[in-house]
Amino acid sequence: MSSNQKELVEELKTEWKKLWSEKLNDKVRAEGIAINDYIQLFIDKGTIIHANRDFKALNFKEILEQYEVLNPEKYLLPNSDVGGWGKFVKNNIINQKPKTRKLEALLPQVKKDKQQLKKNGRGWLHT
Repeated sequence: MSSNQKELVEELKTEWKKLWSEKLNDKVRAEGIAINDYIQLFIDKGTIIHANRDFKALNFKEILEQYEVLNPEKYLLPNSDVGGWGKFVKNNIINQKPKTRKLEALLPQVKKDKQQLKKNGRGWLHT
């Protein structure tokens, strides 16, 4: 039974990827619209799949629940806030401080001479 579920989930995943790759972007209304009928995903042609305002986003987990798949979380990637590669990158790679400061501390400091002031430090004012 689990092999049948795996095959079903794989078919649904390919259909889901196809849906998002073939969507029509309406730039005037800021919406994504389904071009074809996706019978397995319960989505008809012309359905809004992505929008900015007042819109309930499509959820792959809900589709798996409609097919009564056991443990639908098993087949989905975890949210980046919960864990996974996204959280690892956020915590360990992006937040690292640059190592150039350590190199600057090791190099000898060369004192730069200041430029000569114009008008003996009075600037461009003529008094």
